Amino acid sequence: MTAAATVVAAPLALADRKLPDLVAAEAAAAALLAALGVDDSGPLEKTPARMARALEELLTPRTFDMTTFPNDEGYRQLVIERGIPFRSLCEHHLLPFTGRACVAYLPGEKILGLSKLARVVEMFACRPQVQERLTQQVADWLHAQLLPQGVGVVLVAEHLCMTLRGARAEGATTVTSALHGVLLEDHRARQEFFTLAGITS
Repeated sequence: MTAAATVVAAPLALADRKLPDLVAAEAAAAALLAALGVDDSGPLEKTPARMARALEELLTPRTFDMTTFPNDEGYRQLVIERGIPFRSLCEHHLLPFTGRACVAYLPGEKILGLSKLARVVEMFACRPQVQERLTQQVADWLHAQLLPQGVGVVLVAEHLCMTLRGARAEGATTVTSALHGVLLEDHRARQEFFTLAGITS
């Protein structure tokens, strides 16, 4: 029989975040469009309200409980979840960047409900971000909460601030990684993780 699950409070719970003011956000969106010379009458009449709601959705993570279970069977191999979709907002231009995450850990005394790996990625992605920090935050939080033997996170993303403006490098992707424990210190474990994550040298 499986031992009872333990629930750990999710990071950055919605209750800890400042509540959005959609009325003020809509007014600010209308002012921004006007300042840019965009006429928001006629077909664009409701655009400021839509802008405010869209940004609120992108910046508001869903709350969840971090469910863990005792590692009764002594599992000591990688647990890896690939292809986790995420979207965030570049903190420099407030344009979206989207991609896929690969998150892995080498269990210690606890194992994690699999869906929670995707939830942690979402939790840290729903804010103005840079990809490097997002990658590190996911890895650091899992390392601190699970106390595993190792953690590995790889993010592959396309940034609209790079593909639509500036360099206009359409199709370019950015790859970032963050490692802890055995996956950082042991070459063979690190190589196994990157191979399973689809990152080849």
